[in-house]
Amino acid sequence: MTTGSNSRNAPPRGRPRMDETRDNRRPWNRFAGIYDLVIKKDAAAYAQMYELVSEDLRADMNVLELATGTGLIALNVARFVLRIEATDFSPEMIARAKKKPAPANVSFAVSDATNLPYGAESFDAVIISNALHVMPKPELALENIRRVLKPDGVLIAPTFSHKGGNKQTALSAVLRIAGVPVRSAWTPDEYLNFLRRNGFETSRHRIIPAMFPLVYVAARVHKK
Repeated sequence: MTTGSNSRNAPPRGRPRMDETRDNRRPWNRFAGIYDLVIKKDAAAYAQMYELVSEDLRADMNVLELATGTGLIALNVARFVLRIEATDFSPEMIARAKKKPAPANVSFAVSDATNLPYGAESFDAVIISNALHVMPKPELALENIRRVLKPDGVLIAPTFSHKGGNKQTALSAVLRIAGVPVRSAWTPDEYLNFLRRNGFETSRHRIIPAMFPLVYVAARVHKK
């Protein structure tokens, strides 16, 4: 990875306060023990997502995954890339990920998507799945992603849509009660527009049926 001390390599301003980050971690640390069981409820949707992700990757790619949880995506797509660094800001999630058998090209680390430590243009692809909608500052995560992506790099950002029907509204309310607030309840179109406003042009997207509609998106940094 590249490093440096100039402004191009410096992490973006507006990083969260330490106490704010600690508070945001708590529900995810608690959730880590049942994370895989919850994901199994959408096993078919995740299988489709893994396939789509693999289609947008290449064997020579150096990949960063943000909000990896217990490493499900990283472990399922590792064979399609050169290397993948899978990160999450929850130490408990990463601890569970590290207990799983992993190929040599996968590494796990604790890292905050809104304050990435990597140098500019370090990665050929960044994956962030089902995380932007629960982040207090998703724009800051995208700012970090734009910085660490190579000029021709790809953002892969599947995200659940929590808006558009009574079922989504009711399930979102249940998640809030469980301590996992949905901070951005986007429709699919609203989510695509959010990415565009933050500097990304969608190269393809697809709606995958799931407990919540899963909006699969591959995008690239908008070239001015």
